[in-house]
Amino acid sequence: MLPRPVALLLDFGGVLADAPPPRTPPPELVLRVYNLIGGVLTPGEIQRSLADGAAAHARWRDEDHPDELSQAEVWDRFVLGDWPRTAQAAVRAMAGKLSYDLAYRNNWALRPGIPEALDLAAGRGLPMAVVSNTLCGAAHRDFLAKAGVGRLFATQIYSDEAGVRKPNPQMIWNATDELAVAPQRCWFVGDSRRRDVLCARRADATAILMRSSRTDEEDPAGWPSPDATVTDGFGLAELLTQAL
Repeated sequence: MLPRPVALLLDFGGVLADAPPPRTPPPELVLRVYNLIGGVLTPGEIQRSLADGAAAHARWRDEDHPDELSQAEVWDRFVLGDWPRTAQAAVRAMAGKLSYDLAYRNNWALRPGIPEALDLAAGRGLPMAVVSNTLCGAAHRDFLAKAGVGRLFATQIYSDEAGVRKPNPQMIWNATDELAVAPQRCWFVGDSRRRDVLCARRADATAILMRSSRTDEEDPAGWPSPDATVTDGFGLAELLTQAL
């Protein structure tokens, strides 16, 4: 039997919402950057830079970095490379807006059972928080608001705003500080052993693993085991019903 939680902390991607992986950078973002830099690079060159940068950024994210990069640093390190200086300066000046456009996905959808699990937790007076690594927390916050569930969260902690990233336990502690609860009495629901389960273990919170495509790619032997595993929001609602 899992301990009765006093708060519920949830990851965004793979837990609250999901989307098919993008095949190429959004064409509207390519055109926006092209116009921003005055056409000094072709759309094809911009698209390749964005695609190569996304792959390099993904490799960096898979390492255990305790601190998050600023949005400008992400563009500098992974995209801009040897772009003309005027183009680099133009992108840096708009790094926040461009990061939002790069992060937001029109095909995000709440995972099955998530509305039901959130309604159950809210109905039982369980405070909730989002705890997520991301290039742009504002994009996630806007999606949750449009999906009609943003109001259910007492706080939303995103790595680009916090300056740290999971598995750094400070991400969880930021949320528990905001909720005024002890991390030892919270459940943290994530879809990655290497980031979420490890983060929960470091923060001394109960770790709930929600299965996703990313979860299935990880070697379970290489990372801490969760306290429980669920398939989707319906499974999480079942666990909550039993514990509450």
